[in-house]
Amino acid sequence: MTATNPPEAVETTLSETTWSELREIAARYPEARSGLLPMLHLVQSAQGRVTPEGIEACAEILGITPAEVNGVATFYTMYKRKPVGEYHVGVCTTALCAVMGGDEILARLQDHLGVGNDETTADGKVTLEHIECNAACDYAPVMMVNWEFLDNQTPDSAVQVVDDLRAGRPVTSTRGPRVCTWREAERVLAGFPDGRADEGPSGGPATLAGLAIARERGWTAPTAPELTAPESAQEATDA
Repeated sequence: MTATNPPEAVETTLSETTWSELREIAARYPEARSGLLPMLHLVQSAQGRVTPEGIEACAEILGITPAEVNGVATFYTMYKRKPVGEYHVGVCTTALCAVMGGDEILARLQDHLGVGNDETTADGKVTLEHIECNAACDYAPVMMVNWEFLDNQTPDSAVQVVDDLRAGRPVTSTRGPRVCTWREAERVLAGFPDGRADEGPSGGPATLAGLAIARERGWTAPTAPELTAPESAQEATDA
């Protein structure tokens, strides 16, 4: 993903443009506070993390307290309270990915990059994090860069990916577009499309294997019985 008109540098103070875009996000929703999640992504795009200033701005625009904003920002792991590198590399270490080599990949990258979990390399290029299930078990072990899939990884291929990122060489998702920077991806998550949603493949053969078998064998999903509304409140209670 490459965001349209991404900020050129981390804003030390939220710009008028960012304030305007935060208001634009809030105005998209019948209940303005429903826009809080994308607004926090926009703050991260502009400032590289969720800052106290960003929390105050979101609270002011939405008419809620900074404590309410902070509660959301600390609940979801995609929101970061310290600066993230140019690329966020997440290695799945849950269940199947771990069994298939995810733990080995994470250990190799930590050693290669000289960082621990949720730490950033000295050059500011890569933040490494072990993350929970990416819902991509059919391609385990899976790694993500700025939330784009990199399937069927090995310790060697993972090292090659981070070396390419640090060297400025292009990296393309195995089921998606060319990988952009973390802040550009955050801008897209804020709801400012980059026009590249359909770039690259999406579902691959492993994902679609069940569908192919069903079609070959003429299998169809069972028809759900029709539901009728109860004639009275008593019927609803009895049900």
